[in-house]
Amino acid sequence: MTSLPFTQVDAFADAPFTGNPAAVMPLDAWLDDATLQSIAAENNLSETAFTLATPDDPEADHALRWFTPSVEVKLCGHATLASGHVLMGQGDVVRFRTRHAGILSVSRAGDGYALSLPAWDMTPRALPELAAGLGGAPVESHWRDGGYSLFLFSDAAAVRALAPDFAALKAHGDVMLIATAPGEVSDIVSRVFVPGGGVDEDPVTGSAHCLLTPFWAKRLGKTTLSAFQASARGGRLGCTLDGDRVILTGQCRTVIEGRFHL
Repeated sequence: MTSLPFTQVDAFADAPFTGNPAAVMPLDAWLDDATLQSIAAENNLSETAFTLATPDDPEADHALRWFTPSVEVKLCGHATLASGHVLMGQGDVVRFRTRHAGILSVSRAGDGYALSLPAWDMTPRALPELAAGLGGAPVESHWRDGGYSLFLFSDAAAVRALAPDFAALKAHGDVMLIATAPGEVSDIVSRVFVPGGGVDEDPVTGSAHCLLTPFWAKRLGKTTLSAFQASARGGRLGCTLDGDRVILTGQCRTVIEGRFHL
């Protein structure tokens, strides 16, 4: 029997049962992809993060991969924040080498952490089939190659009221749908849906804010924003556009520690 360390962390959470749960599983060597996928399916969380120490890498402390219950993803923010929380120890920063998103870092920031991610722009595009599956009446739609879509709504109430047709959206494959509007007590509000990637609604999505931060920074004329993701669990993020990077701030809470047996 193989036994693996397991930590479940609520990320972008100022209390347990809020934010987005992620499993963090440090490995001594990579397991085959099918086993990693099966572990993530067993965990049944938005993402499971697998890490591997890289002592000979001058740019990173750990390699990092993320899996939903059904697919490996190219970028995940909340599970990276959770991984930094688990692995930082007495240090001030942890750097991760990823396969598709370059070097990501998590550093201490007050009573929480700061996560550095790439800033991604989008292009206006009509997306009628996705909009129909999402529901509501978006006033704009935008697209980024790689499977990212953003829909602007008139107000936060319209975002909160969405009841997507997940079966219809799943038929379009692994596409992230971001619904957003001006916030009520925060600068911006959003909800995020990825049914084709095995996550109907994601509780709090760091990677979506790689897109939301530059989108709203341009519209609001400021580079530092407060954000609330209006899922059932809810989560608050600080967002700063810093050149070609997005810096997200938030807290983490460890809720489960144990062993995973294969």
